[in-house]
Amino acid sequence: MYGIFKRRKYFPHTYIHQLRIVFKLKEDKFHFMALSDTQQRIMPRREDREHSHCQVLAYPEAVLLTNPINPKLKGEVDDKYQYSIESKDNKLHGWIADHDAVGFWMITPSDEFRTGGPHKQDLTSHVGPTALSMFVSNHYMGKFYKEGVAWKKAFGPVLIYLNSATFDHAHRYRKSLWKDAKKRLSKEIKSWPYSFAASKDYPHADHRGEVSGQLQVRDKYLHKQLMKAKSAFVGLAAPGRAGSWQTEGKGYQFWTQTDRAGHFSIKNVRRGKYNLYAWVHGFIGNYKLDRNVSVHPGHKKNLGTLIYDPPRSGPTLWEIGIPDRTAAEFFIPDPNPTFVNSILNHEGEKFRQYGLWDRYSDTYPHHDLVFKVGASNYSRDWFFAHVPRRTGNDTKATTWKIKFKLQEVKKSGKYTLQMALAAANFAEVQVRINTPDGSPHFTTNRIGYDNAVARHGIHGLYRLYSINVPGKGLRGGNNTIFLTQTRCKDEFMAVMYDYIRLEGPAV
Repeated sequence: MYGIFKRRKYFPHTYIHQLRIVFKLKEDKFHFMALSDTQQRIMPRREDREHSHCQVLAYPEAVLLTNPINPKLKGEVDDKYQYSIESKDNKLHGWIADHDAVGFWMITPSDEFRTGGPHKQDLTSHVGPTALSMFVSNHYMGKFYKEGVAWKKAFGPVLIYLNSATFDHAHRYRKSLWKDAKKRLSKEIKSWPYSFAASKDYPHADHRGEVSGQLQVRDKYLHKQLMKAKSAFVGLAAPGRAGSWQTEGKGYQFWTQTDRAGHFSIKNVRRGKYNLYAWVHGFIGNYKLDRNVSVHPGHKKNLGTLIYDPPRSGPTLWEIGIPDRTAAEFFIPDPNPTFVNSILNHEGEKFRQYGLWDRYSDTYPHHDLVFKVGASNYSRDWFFAHVPRRTGNDTKATTWKIKFKLQEVKKSGKYTLQMALAAANFAEVQVRINTPDGSPHFTTNRIGYDNAVARHGIHGLYRLYSINVPGKGLRGGNNTIFLTQTRCKDEFMAVMYDYIRLEGPAV
């Protein structure tokens, strides 16, 4: 299945919130859902989300099952956002009809047509039983596609695959159906781009090109020699500023990861003009090649060795977290025992449990978070999301403190606070140096629409702020940085930090 969408220049301005293929399966047959090797379960029924069977929680998508048809599910939370997956991994999901030992699978061998790049998260399957192939959405991102320009785009093809197995009461057929679906996915990936498509809007392999090269990183404060950009994400997307691929949707995107030496090869690229983008695990910022890359059918283009100079003003004095564009390394609390989804009872998806934002007030009942550089541990002492504090039925702004010592301070020197955000939703972070009150030294102003906290995502859109800190504002000895998330009309106005680093003056 596929869809081809065309917008003429004279069409009125509009938003496209969702483009998707949706299958509503037989409710009396399909009860078992599979998203991955570890995420498989008997699911609630559609009726379980009706008023007499559940309690609606903080928003309509999330319910507590109080009287489900299957009594084993009583006391669990169901929320479609708990089943979200990043585009790069969102290739196979589906349902099994137990009594018939039949599987229904949505297979997506390529994500070149999806919006927002490889890390864009989106829905998969949820109660209904419902199976989705998402082409466009504003989930974990915000609105886009509002412009008076012409564009045309082919979404898909995606494969709807059905399989069957011999029924047995030990449910071994579930494993057999899942294994067969994974085998079929591998076959489809090898077959991409498909040769059967007749539309001129879908080029076959001989009408595509290839781009290769090697990416290295230059950061003299970490290493005197160039460093190999190991496992970096490298991609071709529409021309724009560095990082613009996160919110781009009208064109196609082609991504790969580098090998241990930083080499990359991006195959089966449609004809067109692109920018080459990248980001490297362990380094802040976004890379963009300073020239356009033109791809022609049947041509292989080697860009040679490319050098990424990540943002850096001076040596590292201290750092919190890992530059990986997520908040996954920070403290993710156990869910409230009242609000648990058993499909998420493994470490990899712990952050998708319901209500974790509310655990901040439980973890810090009397004062806000204080992180002491050199003594605190970010995996234990840095909460994964900077959220408002719950006070009865109200919420209020919170201020986190970073305490650190400097042996000496160059009063005329320029220090830099590198603050990378993994997500933001109607939030504002104000930064103050050694004084908790008065005008902020820096503010992000109001930012973000990704709603990653409510949607159980460990990241939304990546942002980086390089904040100038004059030496005269620091002290020899004890210092404190105050981070205030000022907006607090509801618990979901929040940010997630990716990484924070204080740099000394250049040497």
